[in-house]
Amino acid sequence: MDKALYIAMSGAKQNMLAQRAHANNLANINTTAFKEDFAQARAMPVFGEHHPSRAYALTERPGTNFEAGPLNQTGNPLDVAVKGDGWIAVQAADGSEAYTRAGDLQVDVNGQLRAGIGLPVLGNGGPIVLPPSATVEIGADGTVSVLPLGGGAVGLAAVDRIKLVNPDPDMIEKKEDGLLHMKGDEPPAVADPNIKLETGFLEGSNVNAVSSLTDILSLSRHYELQVKLMSQADQISQQTARLLQFS
Repeated sequence: MDKALYIAMSGAKQNMLAQRAHANNLANINTTAFKEDFAQARAMPVFGEHHPSRAYALTERPGTNFEAGPLNQTGNPLDVAVKGDGWIAVQAADGSEAYTRAGDLQVDVNGQLRAGIGLPVLGNGGPIVLPPSATVEIGADGTVSVLPLGGGAVGLAAVDRIKLVNPDPDMIEKKEDGLLHMKGDEPPAVADPNIKLETGFLEGSNVNAVSSLTDILSLSRHYELQVKLMSQADQISQQTARLLQFS
C-alpha cells in the first residue's frame, strides 16, 4: 500500500503540472509564432535508505515543438515571417541575445526597431536604430531601408540588416521569458545569410487546439483516477491496521 499511495500521490501532482503545460499551450493559440511545449512523465525510483519498493512519477520537459505555424497575411510592411527554418535575433530583458519568430515589428518613439513583445531587434552591430523617416521597408534578406524625411527623390537608403540565425535545435532551449536561448555557455548563434523573410505576413501559433484540449481532458481523468487510488489505498491501510489490532 505504501508503494501504491506514493505512486498515486506523485502521479496526481505531475498530472496537475502537465495540465498546466497544456493549458498554457491552449492559452497561446492566438499568440504570434508561439511554439508548443511538450510535457511527459515517467516512473522513477526514490533514492535513499528505505525499502526499494517506493517509486514516484516525474514530469519531464523534453523540449519545444519547433515546427512552423501557419502564415497569416496582414499587409503591414513591418510584419515579417521567417521562411522555413530560422529565427530573428532580439535583445532579451537581461541584455543577452535571444531568438524569436514573432515578426510583428514596430518603431518606437526613439527610432528603435522592436519586436511585438517590446524587445529590441538586433542587427549587424547591436539593436537597430532608425533615423527619422517617412517610410520603412524590410527586404527578404532582412535589410532595413528607410526613406528619410525630406529625402525627396533620393530614394530608400539601407540602414541595417536584421540578424537572422539558424542554430542547431539541440543547442537552443525555451526559457521562462518565452524566448529561445543558447544552452549553457554556448556563444550566440552566427548570422545565416540564407534565411529569408516574407514581408506582410505573420506566423501563427503551432498549437493544435483540438489535440491540446483532448490532452487536458485526458489528464483530468487521470488525475481523478489517481485521487481515487489514494483514497482506496488509505482505506485498505486503515483496515489492515484494524486487523493487526485484533491479532
